[in-house]
Amino acid sequence: MATHTILILGSTGQDGSLISKSLLEKGHQVIALTRGDSEGCENFRKLEIEKDICLINCDINSFSALSKIIEKYNPRTIFNLACQSSVGKSFSKPAETTESIVNVSLNILEIARKINYQGRMFFAGSSEMFGDIEDKANIDYPQQPNSPYAIAKQASFNLVKMYRELYNLNCMTGILFNHESNLRPQGFVTQKIIKTAKEIYKNQQKKLIVGNIDIIRDWGWAPEYINAIQLISESSIIKDYVICTGRATSLKMFIQKVFSKLGLDWEEFTVINRDLFRASDIKRSCGDPKPLFDELGWEAKVNIDLIIERMLFP
Repeated sequence: MATHTILILGSTGQDGSLISKSLLEKGHQVIALTRGDSEGCENFRKLEIEKDICLINCDINSFSALSKIIEKYNPRTIFNLACQSSVGKSFSKPAETTESIVNVSLNILEIARKINYQGRMFFAGSSEMFGDIEDKANIDYPQQPNSPYAIAKQASFNLVKMYRELYNLNCMTGILFNHESNLRPQGFVTQKIIKTAKEIYKNQQKKLIVGNIDIIRDWGWAPEYINAIQLISESSIIKDYVICTGRATSLKMFIQKVFSKLGLDWEEFTVINRDLFRASDIKRSCGDPKPLFDELGWEAKVNIDLIIERMLFP
């Protein structure tokens, strides 16, 4: 018998599928909202949870459709992990990106207010909201979003904060820094590097073509971040947190480590293409993990070398 009913928006992505598996293992009933395309359920198949999850087709941009589901199931927790998650794509599709983030967050919050929903609501924020970070960003670090994606995430963050303070809803945002796994979509640079390096290992005629390799990021291991998300959503303190490792690594170092683990010279096979540089690229992004450790006892234990090994040799 299921312990609790949990509703997940954005269930088919890396985070949504990982949290679905974690919740199922804890005995919860997981209601996963999908757009109805079987292709999107590939991660469920990889994790072998396709038969255990309750899949419901729903247009989450539709207030009435989403409202019916929330009222019918009255879930203990709602995880909103849904969005168009590519920063690069957000420049070519700003309206779609904004709608997928801001409209969906507003739908959930307004439904919760109208039906006096008493459960918890977790919203996925993004480190992109901060822009360039000189030291380490905590929840109060100045926000300087510089992409449609980041601006939309900032708007969602502010809406969640307002609804929490104004209407006393149990809602919070976890601002997630970069986190990787083998379920990451191929469009992300880390997956591109891993995939191409493995292909070069087999056939050394290929090249890795990348843009700015001097950018610096705080990379974590997605399954660990899923645990942080659940801790935040279950905490007696309803507040926003930053989820990060506090360790900064350049993309150049990431590439070096990947090729080194395959016994390859990264410089021999890497081509820098200036056409792939973006003027809005964040140069440095790193978070402050201390508050999450001090208050909820969570810390990232998987370092960058282990992340790369797990992605290279799953």
